[in-house]
Amino acid sequence: MSRSQNYINHVALVLDASSSMSRLSHKVVEVADEQISYLARRSQELDQETRVTVYVFADQVECVIYDKDVLRMPSLKQMYRVGGMTALLAATLKSQRELAQTAQLYGDHSFLTFVLTDGQENVSHHCPDAPARDPRALVQAVAGMIETQEDNWTLAVLVPDQMGKREAMQYGFPKDNIAIWDATSTQGLQEAGQVIQEATEKFMIGRTRGIRGSRAVFSTGADTVNKDTIKAAGLAPVESSKYQLIDVTRDVAIRDWVVESGHTYRTGGAFYQLSKSEKVQPKKRISVLEKKTDRVYTGPEARALLGLPDVEVRIKPDHNDDFTIFVQSTSVNRKLVPNTRLLLML
Repeated sequence: MSRSQNYINHVALVLDASSSMSRLSHKVVEVADEQISYLARRSQELDQETRVTVYVFADQVECVIYDKDVLRMPSLKQMYRVGGMTALLAATLKSQRELAQTAQLYGDHSFLTFVLTDGQENVSHHCPDAPARDPRALVQAVAGMIETQEDNWTLAVLVPDQMGKREAMQYGFPKDNIAIWDATSTQGLQEAGQVIQEATEKFMIGRTRGIRGSRAVFSTGADTVNKDTIKAAGLAPVESSKYQLIDVTRDVAIRDWVVESGHTYRTGGAFYQLSKSEKVQPKKRISVLEKKTDRVYTGPEARALLGLPDVEVRIKPDHNDDFTIFVQSTSVNRKLVPNTRLLLML
């Protein structure tokens, strides 16, 4: 008798515990615990088994929790201790190599790892967990490992600045699996947690559509928004008579532009084009425009397509030749950006 296979997610947090993280150590525990609570809730709602692994790294790399049922996870409060340097490469290698030993029998298994660091690699070549003592050989080892991972593996990293992003790309991390976070404040760490949650939501929704892994987990570009993903998400096209697209030619408040264009402003009826990094609240609707046809798709599935969780998160536009994202405005004073478009629901 054949049975449908269970979705089994193996989610790993690989957390920098170097000395420079000391001022944020309490917040790291809080954000990690929030992520685990979110995973537990969504796992039940989506009927996906989720198992959690946690590594911490400084001079050495330590696995403090291995492949544990998310519904039985303790707080990380007693497990996260800071002190030392930043063995980022050794932590990446050790986490992926050990997770690769996890049994993948009788289920649709998928692996999602987030590495969080506030600095640059500086000690892996002295780390007992490193397979080589030559820094260049370590970089090659990480890049080679990432390049050869199967399609059910997703490896993402959060780094503190552009230099960290350049280094992560040299290590082989896919460009759209690298995010920059503000490592100078607890607010920055809270926002990093929201970015992880958004990416996890996108991953788990993707699992329900048969997607096993991603090399664009932090992206709103063509890998995330395309004809196939729109169809798979169940997004419905809006009748052309139900909306109008209006060119924006100058800096102007959204209500004023709607009225100047000959329409009545209704709160929530106007959508601005995502043209820069924006904070999007949990109740805000999303619409997607196909550039070639001016066809608009909308519905609650649009938030899921972008992986937007039910908390405020920051999203940014990524390059996409075929589709544009629009965000609902509930403000009368939102400043529109010249040379963008306004989507008005009639």
